[in-house]
Amino acid sequence: MPRQSVGDFKYHVGISSLTQIASREDRVCVLNILGGESSDVTPVSHAYSGGNVVFGTAPGKGGQTLPTPIGNVPVYNSVKEGLEAGHRFNCGVVYLPPAAARDGVAELIRVNSDLRKVFIITEKIAVHDAREIRAMGQANRVDIFGANGLGVADSWNQVRIGGALGGDNPGDTLRRGSIAIFSNSGGFSTTIAQYLRMAGWGTTTVISSGKDVYIHYAAPEFAFALANDARSKAAVLYCEPGGYYELDAHFTKPVVACVVGRWKSKLTRAVGHAGAMAGGSDDALAKERWFMDKFGVDGIFTPDQPVFSSRGAVVTNIAHIPAALTAVMRANATMPDFEPEGSLALKPWFGSDQGLALPPELALPVVAAVAPYNEQIALLNRQIGCTVPRQALKDASGASQMDPTTQVSSLHGVSMLQAAQYPLEANVGLALLHEAGGEIDRQLINVAVAAFVNLRGMPELAAAQASREAGNAPNAVLAAAASIVGPKRQEAARRAARLMIERFAAAGLADAFDEGFDLARVDRDGAESLTAAQSDPRAEAMLAGLKARGIRSVFVRWLAALGNPTADAVLAAITTSMAWGPLMRKRISRLTAESLPWWMQLFGTLIGASADASRHEADRFCGFTTQAMLTELSLTEIGYAALFGRVPTVNDLFAFQTLIGLLLTNGPGAISAQGAKGAVSADGPESPERVQLNKALMGFLTHTGYTHGGNGYEGIAFLMEQFRDSGLADPASRAHGLDLKALAARAVDQYAAYKSRQKHVGSLDIAKLPGVNHPVFKDKPVNHDPREVFIAELFERRGETNVFHAFYRELVQALFDAGVSRNVYCVNVDAVIAALLLKLLWQPLQRGEIGERDLETAAFTIFLYPRMLGCAAEIDDHLNRGRNMDTRTVASQCRFVA
Repeated sequence: MPRQSVGDFKYHVGISSLTQIASREDRVCVLNILGGESSDVTPVSHAYSGGNVVFGTAPGKGGQTLPTPIGNVPVYNSVKEGLEAGHRFNCGVVYLPPAAARDGVAELIRVNSDLRKVFIITEKIAVHDAREIRAMGQANRVDIFGANGLGVADSWNQVRIGGALGGDNPGDTLRRGSIAIFSNSGGFSTTIAQYLRMAGWGTTTVISSGKDVYIHYAAPEFAFALANDARSKAAVLYCEPGGYYELDAHFTKPVVACVVGRWKSKLTRAVGHAGAMAGGSDDALAKERWFMDKFGVDGIFTPDQPVFSSRGAVVTNIAHIPAALTAVMRANATMPDFEPEGSLALKPWFGSDQGLALPPELALPVVAAVAPYNEQIALLNRQIGCTVPRQALKDASGASQMDPTTQVSSLHGVSMLQAAQYPLEANVGLALLHEAGGEIDRQLINVAVAAFVNLRGMPELAAAQASREAGNAPNAVLAAAASIVGPKRQEAARRAARLMIERFAAAGLADAFDEGFDLARVDRDGAESLTAAQSDPRAEAMLAGLKARGIRSVFVRWLAALGNPTADAVLAAITTSMAWGPLMRKRISRLTAESLPWWMQLFGTLIGASADASRHEADRFCGFTTQAMLTELSLTEIGYAALFGRVPTVNDLFAFQTLIGLLLTNGPGAISAQGAKGAVSADGPESPERVQLNKALMGFLTHTGYTHGGNGYEGIAFLMEQFRDSGLADPASRAHGLDLKALAARAVDQYAAYKSRQKHVGSLDIAKLPGVNHPVFKDKPVNHDPREVFIAELFERRGETNVFHAFYRELVQALFDAGVSRNVYCVNVDAVIAALLLKLLWQPLQRGEIGERDLETAAFTIFLYPRMLGCAAEIDDHLNRGRNMDTRTVASQCRFVA
């Protein structure tokens, strides 16, 4: 007999009540039963439903079985083969790929006259195929559910057909009650059921409708079946933009409709599921209005403004569903199905405020986790520092990245424009502690690095000076010094840091500057290695520096109480003090914290080696006394003096720190970063104790040169040529008296004549003006490099003038006015760097205190200072995260050229 349709639908609907959606009498065949998703989900469904899956298909795998908790499910090559084996079913579940879903449904319908329902889990089925599936279902009077759904479940019958509704333990989530759920989202179907259970509401039938363009079993069919289900007193609908199904649904029982996706209305194309186009009449706002009209309400239900009627309520946040449902049902004189099982409030098992002072509503208390998670969390909390998974880091980094749109790089989430506003010592902290830190952290870094800047009588200085006198570039000079600072030079300090980290973590220290911390709690066993019979002058000098700066660290107090600490122990106490906060917040690893003494000596050594040997005197460096460097000076001041040979002004320091911040990193693809990462990769970061930090810094240094690093001089040389006979006295003076437009016009005339000569002789090798134009910031009528704009505005707010920067802005306009460029080029960040550096050195240059060779050296070295920090961050990241030899290029990707 032909199957009868129900209701007044103009198309076939065979289900008259929700009780018929998923029953204990249903028997199921699963297509692609051994696929990845089905093999995980089907065994759970089968066991929960009391064994409702009779067989599955997997072409070419007939004869295999799918293990389940209540027995194996047989697998056949085809549906016909399973039927011929004597199995009978009325429900089909489709896990096939999108291109095969239509044929799978056709096979189910063609060979099985008993078929009544098909549940399609597959997503992204072509619209044409969906139409054919719809037509086949209608012609053969088969109800289709999906596609792109998670099937159905019935809490009363304890049956699940299709996907993972209710999760891995559906019995825990799907508690018997009086509320039906119809949801466009499979995942939220389960979430809503959980939320309702917490508020005392159980479920009847849960339907994951899917959200492909065709929703085969949609809201109108659901509303009809809901009306005929005596178990279901109300329903919850979860609706996303797209489609008019909800508009056509006629509800006779209370409904809470959760409409989401307002943000999609701002988009110009469909997103996720079958989201509505911008401006469509089926977007989220439209659906909200449909339901408001159905329920007779004029607003959205929220806990603060509970708008509802006895017919229903509209919410836009799933967390508000339970409260809205309870309010609606109370208006219908209906109480929850059972006592609420809990609260929906967040109950974090662990948390970290990262040192932020959070308001009470965000500072959620940590609660004890249930077993066995409580034991796992206890182990995690005892872990010192973070541990990151290892992975191949060729052309990749967990430290730096560049925004391809703005061309602004960032280091540990801090943009170089922000870093340009930090002093040098703060950027040391950013590179290795993953945060710029506060004033105390910066003072600790000042002391730790300054202790190693004066290299008088040290082999590091002898090596650097020999390299310098041999005519080497600054990178080779610094590499010579770095080669001396090998693993043994800081072995004792790193051992001391390791011991302190272990002992103070065991003693429960939370704050490295807690003056009330009881030092007696710290185990002193093995601490004799931290002291010496006689006082150590370097140790005493560092301790005096800390005292003068007002630093009272728990580690330093503990060390001083032991007797005469060694310089290595004091250095370890300083670095562990600065690392303790990030270590406890799991911002950095223990390996990073233990490596800090080595880094501090390396930084101090390279800054010191950048100055000629003649500037390293007994108890003095570049005019500063050792005492002053340790007790009062900043690393920014010391670095400036090492580079320029003079005491800086306030404006000098600001320009210097701006240059440092701008040049910290250019992302992991920069040649300098590649050299540093390659050195770590070659040593083998999976055995981190074998990685030589000094060698890795040498890898960075050998991968800089006159084109990458020293190229900053090109812009300086260009500016010097333009201003050579200008009579400029002070480039920082607004009253400089120069006609910058005329200077720019002259430069353009010279460049235009040069281009004409080159073309006349047939040469294609035409040099570009340094500091002008950029491959990303182009093609607009007037172009700007956002980095240049930021720096210009930064100095403008300080009331500072830079004639060279102003000249560059006149130059790009003059190029356009003269027809040399088709639009107004941008002034790029390289021009900014050249202008800043020349501004610092113009007056000494004019006085003859330095020559052009010194200027070129300074331009190269000022690149090396910040990039040393950026590459240290890459080295540390690769040390913690990388794999052995992961930066190599496989042979198949290499080319031979002839």
